[in-house]
Amino acid sequence: MSLYAWTQDVPINADAYAEILARMDYAKLPGNLIHLALEQPDGTLRYIDVWESEEACDAAFEKYVHPAVHPVLMERGIRVQGEPPRTELKVVDWSTASDSMRK
Repeated sequence: MSLYAWTQDVPINADAYAEILARMDYAKLPGNLIHLALEQPDGTLRYIDVWESEEACDAAFEKYVHPAVHPVLMERGIRVQGEPPRTELKVVDWSTASDSMRK
């Protein structure tokens, strides 16, 4: 399996993020294996995501993420030029809590 992983800094805070999740109705995004939203020292967020594929990521963003994000940004007066850049990451290994006992 060729995983697609990336990190992205976004110009929103935890309150805006919570509103986006609520608008997405807390949807489980098909193909998303890991999603972390981390607060940075300036209050903005950094995402780290691992997906089954780049295609699955793009499809989920088109169907679920962008329709929720764009209205929140507009309502909060946050103006961005397109999607913030993603920095692609190379996955060497990954596991879940249930895998923590693997040998």
